[in-house]
Amino acid sequence: MIAQASGFALLAAISPTALLMMAVFLGSANPRKTAVLYVAGAIVMTVAMAVTVLVVLRATGLSQPHEHDPRYGLRLGLGILALAGAVVVARRKRPAADQDEKQGRGLMARIVARPAPATAFAAGVLIFAPSAAFIAAVQVVATAKASLEATAVALVVVVVISALIVWLPLLGYLAAPDATSRRLKSLNGWLRANGRAILMGALGVCGLVLVVNGSTGLAGL
Repeated sequence: MIAQASGFALLAAISPTALLMMAVFLGSANPRKTAVLYVAGAIVMTVAMAVTVLVVLRATGLSQPHEHDPRYGLRLGLGILALAGAVVVARRKRPAADQDEKQGRGLMARIVARPAPATAFAAGVLIFAPSAAFIAAVQVVATAKASLEATAVALVVVVVISALIVWLPLLGYLAAPDATSRRLKSLNGWLRANGRAILMGALGVCGLVLVVNGSTGLAGL
């Protein structure tokens, strides 16, 4: 259970946007407090969604043996959504200059322009809204025949891995501020140039895994 859930959680953790935001916050006027609140927002959102998805899946009976088909049907549906997301990301064009100006008035653009502790927590909450891979990871835990203790441990593992992209750089910054800041700044340009391809690849891999897993489950293989 934990190994399979961890695999989906690792796919959910691939977020160029989340890492770019961490680089922005660590370069702000109050980097330590701003980054800590950003990670706090990400953790709160991840924990809240993990518990919510777990409760909903178990309340609907998907953990029961007779709900075999709905359980794998949900996984197949999540895979199709992830593949659709990959297609959307691949077909998305870079905005024109006038569109950039309009988008610059958006919430995330304002946060990037003026990074501060007051908005960092909200950024963490918004960016870490649940993805198909994250829901799949929690579904593995929710539908497993495990004790309460094992379920709690598995959920903690899912949360920790899903938020890896933000808490690991924060720990690096607390241990070595200058070195971590330099590495994130050098990574910043590369992520801006390749972030879309990375996100598309993560969505594609997640979608394929879920579609295959859901299909074979429905077929009884």
